[in-house]
Amino acid sequence: MQGWSNFIPTQSKIAYLNQLLKVGFDVLDFGSFVSPKAIPQLADTADVLKGLDLSNTNTRLLAIIANSRGAEQAVAYDEISYLGFPFSISETFQLRNTNKTIAASLQQVEEIHALCSNNKKELVVYISMGFGNPYGDTYNADIAITWFAKLRDMGIKTIAMADTVGLANPDLIRSIYNQLIPEFPDVQIGAHFHATPQTMEEKLAAAYESGCTRFDSSIKGIGGCPMAEDKLVGNIATEDVVAWALRQNLKLGLNQEELVRSVQMAGEIFV
Repeated sequence: MQGWSNFIPTQSKIAYLNQLLKVGFDVLDFGSFVSPKAIPQLADTADVLKGLDLSNTNTRLLAIIANSRGAEQAVAYDEISYLGFPFSISETFQLRNTNKTIAASLQQVEEIHALCSNNKKELVVYISMGFGNPYGDTYNADIAITWFAKLRDMGIKTIAMADTVGLANPDLIRSIYNQLIPEFPDVQIGAHFHATPQTMEEKLAAAYESGCTRFDSSIKGIGGCPMAEDKLVGNIATEDVVAWALRQNLKLGLNQEELVRSVQMAGEIFV
């Protein structure tokens, strides 16, 4: 929702998220504790959280934060299990996204990780621009893997490689995950891909065949980071991920009828 131009009423957000909670996803990224000036769409996250019905779901909630202040807000809520922090290995994008250098952001990771540990939350770090960037900053797979190792050494147990602007290709994806997964068995390693419908399956297949089993997605592929380049490549659509997984005979444990209802509701909200 963060990049959606029209403000979605709080009650509509609550109804939509409560519908998603019926599907059976492992984790639901439900909102963000970030500056309302920067992301006005998510200024009502605390109010949305109050309206969520968690009485009959195993889905755990994740809130995105961009700094220690947001983390302090998020850890106050027992309903939240995960805090997600975008850590860019592109200096240009880190400044653009959180108004901090990479060095300052690394300090933020340390502070937020301590907050999470002290409040029984888990920090999820997204290595944004993990497959390259359009800004001219130096990038190669070794740089991405080196940053991954630094985060692991800080005690981060869930790290997702993020293809923020859709630059990843299957060969690069295989190269990175084939190194990360055997080398860091103590880390839950995820994939946060942006892709066109034409490149979605090849990216999923490359990561899954390399051992990745944690994937982020968005219903109807809606969304993306409003701080990224202007021609943003969208998120991978959840329903496409599910359809691909079922073709691979993977058991997801999702309620397909509720997923269909979720897609229908998204079509009514995002207009």
